[in-house]
Amino acid sequence: MSQLLKMAEQQDQAFYDDAKKYWGGVPATVDGMLGGFAHISNTDINGSTKFLRQFIRGKNSRTGSKRVLDCGAGIGRITKRLLMPLFETVDLVEQDPAFVAKGKENLAEHASQIGTYYNCGLQEFTPEPGYYDVIWCQWVLGHLTDEDFVEFFKKCKAGIRENGLIVVKENLTREADEFDATDSSYTRTYENHVKLLKKAGLEIIKEEKQTGFPKAIFEVRMFAMK
Repeated sequence: MSQLLKMAEQQDQAFYDDAKKYWGGVPATVDGMLGGFAHISNTDINGSTKFLRQFIRGKNSRTGSKRVLDCGAGIGRITKRLLMPLFETVDLVEQDPAFVAKGKENLAEHASQIGTYYNCGLQEFTPEPGYYDVIWCQWVLGHLTDEDFVEFFKKCKAGIRENGLIVVKENLTREADEFDATDSSYTRTYENHVKLLKKAGLEIIKEEKQTGFPKAIFEVRMFAMK
């Protein structure tokens, strides 16, 4: 291994280790998951429900509703409020053990709809081929390097069923990618975000801006892809 490659791998590992350390100190609450913006949760869920429902309900639906994957699931906020009302079974990927434990507690009364918990980071996760109707990724992709971002979505593309969807909901910047040293994450520009999705071989079939959020936070967009 070359010295430059070794240094790059060490930098990537530090990037992931720093994020893991940060989230290890975050309270396992809705406010913790949303960085102090718990008050936007209802608006977020309502916007996501409206966007996702059109693909799995009604005369123009194209996607099944048997199994969905919640990526970066935290304590199960999205699983409980968005995905469980729309899908028969939800699998969850979450690397923080405390969040997994709290999620199991929060979702205990709906245990029959919970499939598998995967306690790992997205950079380490590979979905089973042709397994999911929908893979949902929200507010977690900033914790992937560009290379791992592309590789993750290549695996996700293989992990959806025929007519399945990958849906991303993410913060976007206007002028340049921003790195937050506090939680070790990137917020990408719209252009770079889309470039990486396309590099992974995904086709964007619909996108929409989330409305009703405070002006002080980043723009948030949803992308449905196949």
